[in-house]
Amino acid sequence: MKIEIFSDFACPFCYIGKKRLEQAIKEVGYEDIEIEYKAYQLNPEASKDQAAPFLDVLMEKYESSREDIDTMAASIGQRAAEVGLTYNFDAMLIGNTENAHRLAKWARTHGKEAEFIEATMDHYFTKGLNVNDHQELLQIVKGLGLDEASAKSVLEGDQFKEELAKDNYDQQQLQVSSVPFFVFENKYGIIGAEPLEVFVKTLKQAKEVADSKLQMSGGADVCGPDGCLL
Repeated sequence: MKIEIFSDFACPFCYIGKKRLEQAIKEVGYEDIEIEYKAYQLNPEASKDQAAPFLDVLMEKYESSREDIDTMAASIGQRAAEVGLTYNFDAMLIGNTENAHRLAKWARTHGKEAEFIEATMDHYFTKGLNVNDHQELLQIVKGLGLDEASAKSVLEGDQFKEELAKDNYDQQQLQVSSVPFFVFENKYGIIGAEPLEVFVKTLKQAKEVADSKLQMSGGADVCGPDGCLL
């Protein structure tokens, strides 16, 4: 079964949704699952130099009081706690997530994309990671046992921008306008960090689709590039 996840490192519901999916997979016990992460930027125009406090950005964006924003944050924090996460909103910083997404694509070439995404989300939502700070991103790379020099080269260049453009094209084709956005077997979708039972139900539906795909028999009396088999 293939699951595509569109998410952004700056989206608090994306980390919650990721954990919901993991809980659901564990509950149903499916093992043959391929997860493909798709980069989505909530604010691609965000500064790559200056990072602003998360709560201050929300106050300005929604033209709300600090009291209202604190209430909103408390509600999100409660949702996070339900999946075992402890969000530190006072430490969170809003920056440009492009470099983190490019590093995730780079980590994929070394078989550690999932680990990088998990570590980056953890650092962002619980430890105040500044995604604009190359050194902080490189510390995550180092913690995963990946080559810092190679990662630094990625950060200082424009590698993997084509991969981000491909993800952007895919999200446009699917009309993804909010995240997290989950696609199961290109047949079922979930928008948002829905309750566990929604993920479990969708996994079971997708499993039926995956199991019903074309099953082949035979193999003789055919012709191919290497000739004909009798």
